[in-house]
Amino acid sequence: MKPWQTVAWAGGVLGAAVTGAAVGVVAHSTRIATQRKDPDDPLAEENLGKLKPDRHSTVAADDGVPLAVQEVKPADGGHAELTVVLVHGYALDSRCWHFQRRDLPLLTDPRVRVVLYDQRSHGRSGHSSRPNSTIEQLGKDLDAVLRATARRGPVVLVGHSMGGMAIMALAEQRPKLFRDRVCAVALLSTSAGEVGASGLPKPWLSKNNPVTRGLGVLAGMQPALVERVRRAGGQLSWSIVRSLAFGGRQVSPAMVDLMNEMIGATTVEVVTDFLETLGSHDRKAALAGLRHCEVLVLSGDADRMTPFTHSEVIAGELPDAELVRVPEAGHMAMLERHELVTEYLAALVRRAAARAEAEQKASS
Repeated sequence: MKPWQTVAWAGGVLGAAVTGAAVGVVAHSTRIATQRKDPDDPLAEENLGKLKPDRHSTVAADDGVPLAVQEVKPADGGHAELTVVLVHGYALDSRCWHFQRRDLPLLTDPRVRVVLYDQRSHGRSGHSSRPNSTIEQLGKDLDAVLRATARRGPVVLVGHSMGGMAIMALAEQRPKLFRDRVCAVALLSTSAGEVGASGLPKPWLSKNNPVTRGLGVLAGMQPALVERVRRAGGQLSWSIVRSLAFGGRQVSPAMVDLMNEMIGATTVEVVTDFLETLGSHDRKAALAGLRHCEVLVLSGDADRMTPFTHSEVIAGELPDAELVRVPEAGHMAMLERHELVTEYLAALVRRAAARAEAEQKASS
């Protein structure tokens, strides 16, 4: 990864315009504008990120932060046999699951209800204090969502990037839950630790890095200034998002627009709040708690944020897990290769339902 790309993502995923302006690549703006107006975009009419849930609710985290939750019932109106909870990643929100929330409720064997929520400080959820902007707290938030929306029946947890880390944190905190209720887990484009060892260079994730620390201090002291500078580089940030979030295949401009919108809605202050916890994340030992579950580990082979080697490490700790390498996909594989990813998730759900049924028979 080129140095300016590293700075753009790690020193401000969303501060791309701040960093990019200093690097001086605005000359590409005309070409970028052309890319954004593709008349043949197959997703131009998809209404990305605008699907309506069957139910909105707010769940209070244990520190009082309100978490915005959505629920989607089986499309045919039948009784759901299990609940699938989708947990999004860093600097995103629940809209990143557009295709999975659209397609998983269509399953009839088994029928599923889908629960999505915005992580603290992301999307429509409440803002967290910096001390509570940790992966440990995200695990507790997931627990709160489960207690409020999935009180009974088998559960499948699907986590992308930081969402996968939240699932690992919950497994560390409540291993019994993964023996009794969580029958399957999907870990997409995520890591069990050493995020900075490959992909994001470690110095940029360190709280001691002067650029990262300086950006955080500036965002805390002059948030309006940072956001104004960031917005000034709109075309540039779109290009950086396209480059870092997706692989080498042709990507729908509408998909990049959605990604850019989600990132743009997350302030630089929030991004820097979570950098320390991402850099110190180490939950390889917590993976042992997933050995009672069906596990899918999936990542794109062109992921620049958490390269496929991170998925191989996770699968190495879980020898019975299914490891999937998605060709030519970047960090946002569930958008970029949504048909394939949803197909693997549907197969996981079917295995989970079969496991839950077998365990119920064995206990009766």
